[in-house]
Amino acid sequence: MTLSATELEMRSVDDRYRMLVDAITDYAIYMLDASGHVTSWNAGARRFKGYSESEILGEHFSRFYTPEDREAGIPRKALNTAETEGRFEAEGWRVRKDGERFWAHVVIDAIRDGDGRLVGFAKITRDLTERKAAEEVLKRSEEQFRLLVQGVTDYAIYMLDPDGHVSSWNAGAQRIKGYEPEEIIGEHFSRFYTEEDKANDLPRRALEIAAGEGRFEREGWRVRKDGTRFWATVIIDSIRSDDGELIGFAKVTRDITEKRNAQEALETAQLELFQAQKMEAVGQLTGGIAHDFNNLLTAILGSLEIAKKRSVLGQDVSDLIDNAIHGAQRGASLTQRLLAFSRKQELTFEAVDVSELVRGMANLLQRSIGPLIEINTSFPLKLPKARSDPNQLENALLNLVVNARDAMPDGGVITISARRRTLSEGQISDLPSGDYICLSVKDEGEGMDAETLEKATQPFFTTKGVGKGTGLGLPMIQGLMAQSGGRLSLNSTVGRGTMAELWLPLAHGGDLDELEPEPVVEVAAPEPFKPLTVLAVDDDSLVLMNTVLMLEDLGHTTMEAQSAVEALQVLDLGPLPDVVITDYAMPHTTGSELAALIIERYPGIAVILATGYAELPSGEESALPRLAKPFGQAQLQRALALAAATD
Repeated sequence: MTLSATELEMRSVDDRYRMLVDAITDYAIYMLDASGHVTSWNAGARRFKGYSESEILGEHFSRFYTPEDREAGIPRKALNTAETEGRFEAEGWRVRKDGERFWAHVVIDAIRDGDGRLVGFAKITRDLTERKAAEEVLKRSEEQFRLLVQGVTDYAIYMLDPDGHVSSWNAGAQRIKGYEPEEIIGEHFSRFYTEEDKANDLPRRALEIAAGEGRFEREGWRVRKDGTRFWATVIIDSIRSDDGELIGFAKVTRDITEKRNAQEALETAQLELFQAQKMEAVGQLTGGIAHDFNNLLTAILGSLEIAKKRSVLGQDVSDLIDNAIHGAQRGASLTQRLLAFSRKQELTFEAVDVSELVRGMANLLQRSIGPLIEINTSFPLKLPKARSDPNQLENALLNLVVNARDAMPDGGVITISARRRTLSEGQISDLPSGDYICLSVKDEGEGMDAETLEKATQPFFTTKGVGKGTGLGLPMIQGLMAQSGGRLSLNSTVGRGTMAELWLPLAHGGDLDELEPEPVVEVAAPEPFKPLTVLAVDDDSLVLMNTVLMLEDLGHTTMEAQSAVEALQVLDLGPLPDVVITDYAMPHTTGSELAALIIERYPGIAVILATGYAELPSGEESALPRLAKPFGQAQLQRALALAAATD
């Protein structure tokens, strides 16, 4: 029989279609007759299900279903659905030839002829086992995460939608905040904030920061359902979809009220300990200084009492007066040590030739340590000058030498040396990089263990016997070094002696070998010195009387006042004095304030501030002549001369 061109073309299309279907291996594509028996079988079906065409053609498609599905009539229902609705689509377990199950996506389409009669079904199956496994893993992971989050009770972990409404609620949130899930889901999270934070718009700003920066983190007060507050640490993370769209926020809150309370309790305990230690230090200071001052006052009072008795008898009392003066000078020296310890002494910095300073002290040092101790010195031929106060540096060096002597009761050698050292940044703590002079005092004494060495520079700590030291020597040196821009360093080993090092910055940071100290301008009293009228102001009657007596002994005319108010009254009444000497520390109105009033009202009067303090508040009066307490007639006369010359 000869086929027409149309029939030939249709057969060609059918052949091409069959070749295409047979070539597909990712899908099982095959035909069923109206009763569900297999009538065609492609390469994909062979690969998925494991049957060859000869094995499966004519067999019912239900053999691909699990026994449970066959028992439930799923194959029949699938064909009925495809017949009545035109298509059946589902996912489920299917069975290969070897009995292994795989997860399949199945589509069954009904095929009808031109008259609408059902002639069979087209069935497409795709193996989704790998996707199903991945989904199961993801599902298990999500379930585990959900159970984990729900099981956490120490943290409130919940989700917010983009507008800040609660969309999930874990057990920790329920425990910490007090709300049941049905009470809070859908509510805005701002209800957990205090009224103050809501007034400051903190909830909105928190979400804004989280959305813009990815995270918001802070500590603050939050409010429970019952209205009580708790201190919380809060983290809000933004959550975005794969395309970057904001889909919500993850919020984690932890109640750290107990931790905060414990921290506050610790800080309070530390403050109380500090106060107790401070009071103990004050007690040690009071005891040590009171002991030394009592010794000095005993010498002063005893000498003056004997001098008084002898003067009545017309006997010579000059030695007793000298003894009293010496005791008072020692008291003044002790006060300077206190000021040095507090780092408030007044220093006069100069370019100091350290080797020359030590040589100039040789006799004093040797007399201070006695015949059992030998002093050796070692200095380079050329040594730059250091920036320091020479008088205070001498006191510090003398103190170190005496300490070295006390460490060698049976005698020994003290070595004093100096050298130039260049430090890099961080080489020695508390010292910036640069050039320094390192002046050292080394002994061969008993040395110190680590605990003693650590305490050596603590105020009031001393290893000497009762009455032999206040424990302010090394702290005084440490204070001097700190004010000078240097450092005291101690190195010691038990049985091998101690080395004390004074690190002093170079004068102006260079090799100023030829630089001489700036001359101190001394204003000498004119010869003969013109007698002045002086108003002395002091709230201490003994000091006032003593000042007046010294002034009158110098030939000056005196006026007296025991307060700033009284001094202004004296000035208002007249006549006016040439100079006013006023104490600085007075109640109600200080000497500094009085000086300002006098300068304003009586600009022709010179003013001298007498003070036992090293530092005064800055201001116009800071340029006024000052008279350091305690002072004698020589210091008083010099201050008057300076004031008169300035005026």
